[in-house]
Amino acid sequence: MTELLDGTLTTPVGRPRYEGANIRTWIGFKHFMYLTEEAVLQYFRERGVGAETLYHTYGLGLEIVDHSVSLPATLGIDDEVTAIVEPGKPKPGHGAPFKVRLTVERDGATVTVLTGKIRVALVTLQDAPAGIQPVPAHLEPYTVPEVAALADAADHEPRAVAESDLPAVLTPPGSNAFLWSWRIPYFYCHFSDRLQHSGYVRAMEEVVDRFLEDRGISIRTMLVERGWIPVVSRARVRMLADALMEETLHTVFTVQEIVKDVMYTATFDTYVHRDGRLVYTATGTIMHGYAVSRGELAGTLAEFDDTTRAALLGDAR
Repeated sequence: MTELLDGTLTTPVGRPRYEGANIRTWIGFKHFMYLTEEAVLQYFRERGVGAETLYHTYGLGLEIVDHSVSLPATLGIDDEVTAIVEPGKPKPGHGAPFKVRLTVERDGATVTVLTGKIRVALVTLQDAPAGIQPVPAHLEPYTVPEVAALADAADHEPRAVAESDLPAVLTPPGSNAFLWSWRIPYFYCHFSDRLQHSGYVRAMEEVVDRFLEDRGISIRTMLVERGWIPVVSRARVRMLADALMEETLHTVFTVQEIVKDVMYTATFDTYVHRDGRLVYTATGTIMHGYAVSRGELAGTLAEFDDTTRAALLGDAR
């Protein structure tokens, strides 16, 4: 093998997991992202450098460090999904870029349910298996000693912050920010020590749920009282530094704006407090709204009323 990014892969990635069918039989955004992750893993496998080979042969961890998706159509639990993975043009220090498209066959037509971009870095493992081989030349351009060594993470240096000052620093007055701090469990990690991409995606989904409940418009409340079903049309998670198993991840969710009274955009930022410094480990964005599930407007996007707008923007507090 002399080149990693050497062609497009079209591959079946199966059906979404049953876990993702939380409301009716539609699949949530998290499981769309899981399917794109699987597609990129298959791209590496078919070029002889799957995640297991990278780990045991070269002491490298395959890390998805940036993942953005747009979801133009719904995905159901019984849909069979095909992925098209196309490598992009790499930039020094940024990892290996890919474009991904997910399609399903529906009513005799091919429907695109996701378009997205993913970047992969190959991270040198500190606790690598014995007897590893030198990293081959065709993988060296995508190899970094840690996530923080990526070129686009360089502007986020840790800063000295006292632990007692964390709430004031992360959720200053007037910011409309919501803070959720939680211990990173081993089952959100990989390579025996670090939080992986899918763990951040899970955290993004959960912090939205916790934020909405805190503001009095929980998912169940909106389902029962209004028949509003949550809809995510875009999401992105980008890693900036390693977060380690059993550290406390301080997760900040902030609604930025309401778009045409039917969607809202929000930011997702995560930090760990390590050795007296605040380390910025990941950032992301999400675009969220609701679909109407009953009545004359069923199937349309719900229009936010004053109560919903006030809750999202913090005015109700």
